[in-house]
Amino acid sequence: MFTTQIANSTENNTSLGPANLLKEEIDQVANIYNIIIEFFTNYSFQLVGAFIIFIIGYMLAGKISTWVLKLCLRHKLDITLSQFLANTTKMLVVIMITIVSLGKLGISVTPFIAAIGAISLGAGLALQGLLANYAAGFNIILVRPFVVGDTITVHGVTGVVEEVLLAYTVLKNEDDVVITVPNKHIVGEILHNSKNDSLLELTVGISYKHNPLEVVALLEKTMLSLDIIGDNKKLQVGIDEFSDSAITLAIRLWTPTINLYEAKYKAYAGIYSALDEAKINIPFPQRDVHIHQTS
Repeated sequence: MFTTQIANSTENNTSLGPANLLKEEIDQVANIYNIIIEFFTNYSFQLVGAFIIFIIGYMLAGKISTWVLKLCLRHKLDITLSQFLANTTKMLVVIMITIVSLGKLGISVTPFIAAIGAISLGAGLALQGLLANYAAGFNIILVRPFVVGDTITVHGVTGVVEEVLLAYTVLKNEDDVVITVPNKHIVGEILHNSKNDSLLELTVGISYKHNPLEVVALLEKTMLSLDIIGDNKKLQVGIDEFSDSAITLAIRLWTPTINLYEAKYKAYAGIYSALDEAKINIPFPQRDVHIHQTS
């Protein structure tokens, strides 16, 4: 009999267990629902006001950024520096609007500032390389050793500057290959800046039976007629070497970097046509061998 009572009591507890758990879950959901309703009832106007302030402020930040960019361009500042000032202005305005919006919700920004300071200290130690890139980028924007459109060579990489950002500089070559160079590898390094153009060096050999000075004049006239010389308008044609089988003539000219190889192939085609039309021989390497017989 006692055993039967214990079994019945166990069955009753088991049957009431899931019901109690379900009731607790319903109570929790109801409490969460009540908290949400109470929050939106008390802070709905603050949320709407903060959202409106942030949207209006963000749109105002964009307009101020555009105005700063136009003002810098009107005063003929460098495009890279102008974009940096415009983006920095927009970021500062957005930060100010965010602080005002949080204040509208009754949220104090003082703990956030303290947390940001602590996080910044830890991030500064962990991201030294990235911060070095940003510091170098800031130096490039202020000192301006090059601007957008210049042709630079650094660490064996050559390309036209497409964009200068705080972390890296974007270059582009004739093959439309985009090259990203971290700014810390630019500042403090040997930098070649040839503005819009690159140096193109060509050589050709002519036979010793021709007058090299006349051929130099012919090649100079040919290069000027090809329309491949850049804004620098630099052209040098002269005798480079008296080699074993030919007189080597050299041509040095500045041509737009974006069409460097196209200009090279066009120049060599023009050289061949001019020499062929003037009946000037391009000798191949040769050597005279004399055999002496002895009795």
